[in-house]
Amino acid sequence: MLFPSQITFFEEKKFQGRCYNCSSDCADLHTHFSRCNSIRVESGVWVIYERPSYKGFQYILSPGEYTDSQQWMAFSDSVKSCRAVKNIYGSSWKLRLYERPDFGGQAVDCSDDVASAYDTYKMREAYSCVVTDGAWVLYDLPNYRGHQFLLERGEYRQHIDWGASSPGIGSFRRITEF
Repeated sequence: MLFPSQITFFEEKKFQGRCYNCSSDCADLHTHFSRCNSIRVESGVWVIYERPSYKGFQYILSPGEYTDSQQWMAFSDSVKSCRAVKNIYGSSWKLRLYERPDFGGQAVDCSDDVASAYDTYKMREAYSCVVTDGAWVLYDLPNYRGHQFLLERGEYRQHIDWGASSPGIGSFRRITEF
């Protein structure tokens, strides 16, 4: 049985203040709340964005309770759009990272979580990538820290295609909870 995705946004920490329940993608949340300091994800995996129209910093949230914005590694209390990650990926994951734009240079194939891209592959930058299976979260720092970028099935010819301002990578993980 497939359950709809559900996320609740709260203006204050620890699930206090004005709240908004959401069960579908929303390109502009500003009419529902002015700031966001805690979130409860009842079901599904969600990407929240600091700006409207799915722009700005991304934060990928799995089911759980986030009592303050530091728990999702936010840089501010701004959440202006969100969308549910669709479970269309099955149970396998495959990611290929390239050292140059347009799939150039050496490539590494990945099928598991990597806490340090440098320690595992001697790679500090990825300029392009191809996701053939699964959905992934790419982080610009090791140990699943820093800016987050959702990578879904598809081709990314350059790092700006996944929303990064620079090609730096530190770690990445598979999205396994839907």
